Amino acid sequence: MSSTAAAPRARFPRQIPYIIGNEGCERFSFYGMRNILVQFLITSTLLQHILSDGERALAAKDLMHSFMIGVYFFPLLGGWLADRFFGKYNTILWFSLIYCAGHACLAMFEDSRTGFFTGLGLIALGAGGIKPLVASFVGDQFDQSNKHLAKIVFDGFYWIINFGSLFASLSMPLFLKHFGPSVAFGIPGVLMFIATFVFWLGRKHYVMVPPVGNSDPHSFSKVVRTALLARDGRGALGPGYWIAAAGVLLAAASFALMPTLGFVICACLALVAILAGVGGGTWLQLDRARGIHPDTAVDGVRSVLKVLVIFALTTPFFSLFDQKASTWVIQGEAMTKPGWFVSSQMQALNPALVMILIPFNNLVLYPMLRKLGWEPTALRRMTAGIAFSGLAWIVVGGIQVMMDEGNAMSIVWQVLPYALLTFGEVLVSATGLEFAYSQAPQAMKGVVMSFWNLTTTVGNLWVLLSNAAVRNDAVTGQIARTGLSETAFLMFFFAVFALVAALVFGLVARRYRVVDNYRAA
Repeated sequence: MSSTAAAPRARFPRQIPYIIGNEGCERFSFYGMRNILVQFLITSTLLQHILSDGERALAAKDLMHSFMIGVYFFPLLGGWLADRFFGKYNTILWFSLIYCAGHACLAMFEDSRTGFFTGLGLIALGAGGIKPLVASFVGDQFDQSNKHLAKIVFDGFYWIINFGSLFASLSMPLFLKHFGPSVAFGIPGVLMFIATFVFWLGRKHYVMVPPVGNSDPHSFSKVVRTALLARDGRGALGPGYWIAAAGVLLAAASFALMPTLGFVICACLALVAILAGVGGGTWLQLDRARGIHPDTAVDGVRSVLKVLVIFALTTPFFSLFDQKASTWVIQGEAMTKPGWFVSSQMQALNPALVMILIPFNNLVLYPMLRKLGWEPTALRRMTAGIAFSGLAWIVVGGIQVMMDEGNAMSIVWQVLPYALLTFGEVLVSATGLEFAYSQAPQAMKGVVMSFWNLTTTVGNLWVLLSNAAVRNDAVTGQIARTGLSETAFLMFFFAVFALVAALVFGLVARRYRVVDNYRAA
């Protein structure tokens, strides 16, 4: 008889359905609201003070991308509160209630700029606050004994996101068209309340990883502080300190551009400057923290900084991806389509294709590639995904050129770029979600997932900067010399932006060393 008992068969945690159900309803509420936002803003009284149709469309794009910047910035706050004070469960629950209040404001204050924009702010705070935590909360339910099942659940998690998005994208534009904004924004609010209730129902079954608090003398922030402030044998601060200081000064100086660029762009530029300065400075002299902090803590900081470099290189993808809810919707408005069809409904193609592509990739494509001798690692998939997004924008740019030449183009032509962009999304977003969790040290799960979400904030920053550029006469003059319209030029610009990013990402990824930071059994 064997002296060792047979290992029990790994099972899916029974609490996962509560989290998945919560996510499906929450994503319906978010995408149901977001996917009609530009369409509503262009036709509502909120922007009627802008007389030009073109300027109104540009202003609607700016508002939508500013909103998205907020949604993907507040994960920093949610991740920090969860990791330091309240834990993931409590933080998710409380921010969900703020989220519900935001939806109520949209439904009640459709004609009030103050009320409506307050609602958008509350949704950005609530949705952003829970965004890094739900995915990492899923990961917390697994340990080393069943971590191989986590990838399936993360894919299922992403699948249910798109299940909610599909029905929201199909139905909410019709509700807006036929029943008005109060109903169209009210239904997502009801779904968000249901999402919160479903999450609360599972409270007795969850694995609750306690917050690490601020008592850890070797936390990420303390190691970074030690590295930057450490002095050499002569008592001098190192070059890394001055790089970090330059980043902070550059961040402060960016607000001098507020009269031209506005607060949101300047705040994002400041954030990028601080992250680049502090991160680069820390990387340069991280070894100065050795001896004061254990090697495991110092090496953990270095691994996080490496992950942040990978994250930074995905930001061009998100600048392309989020414009399907703005630039592509506006293009669709000028295309031929049936009278009953609303251009924003085309966005339903995205989640529908995701629901097909995720099982297709896992069951057919990836096994086939392995048989051919090519392992589709996470970083290889993400490289290809960024490239596919660039191809999608080449196609949509070509469609725009045909329209600019006076050709009537059916909205059916948008199917091809949607397919290419969605394939890229599955390779980048679905893969990146699990990759971000697996690479994060245990004490930094929430914050690292927040940085993953911050890639979308920076991606939307590139969109706002491009919108600001086409308001400059010198820039528009240069674009006119190309023979392209401003819209077509920006489409091809973003395509090149993504293809260059894919090349750089692939080169960096070849040198990245993947780690395993799942919780011990």
